[in-house]
Amino acid sequence: METKPRKRFASRTARIMLMSMLGTVLLTRVVLHKFPDLNFVVGGFNIHHLYTGAALLIGSGLPLILRSPGGRQRWVLTTAFGIGLALVLDEWIYLIMTDGSDAAYLSLPSLAGAILLTGITAVYMVILAWRNR
Repeated sequence: METKPRKRFASRTARIMLMSMLGTVLLTRVVLHKFPDLNFVVGGFNIHHLYTGAALLIGSGLPLILRSPGGRQRWVLTTAFGIGLALVLDEWIYLIMTDGSDAAYLSLPSLAGAILLTGITAVYMVILAWRNR
């Protein structure tokens, strides 16, 4: 039985988004554990990766939804969306439950929050992809 192109397309999209999300959370955690004082400062303001992630979500999500591109452009936008999602999920609990310091990023609430939110999102993605088969 041949797989319908649309369903195969959705499955590949989910895999790309999931892998980019998980890889980004892992890479972010490793880099910031190794270099805990690494900050992105613009005009004296510390730009947390929550904001970078939100910018990526907006910049990639809107074209994905409104334009529904195909081919390479779709995979680039999907990857950017997964990266943005990871950056937002990684910092969400950290900024709510801690004082926002570099040391607090390495704390248990920050790590547990990142794992919990990323895990819930990954399971949700898998369920959506599976139901779309």
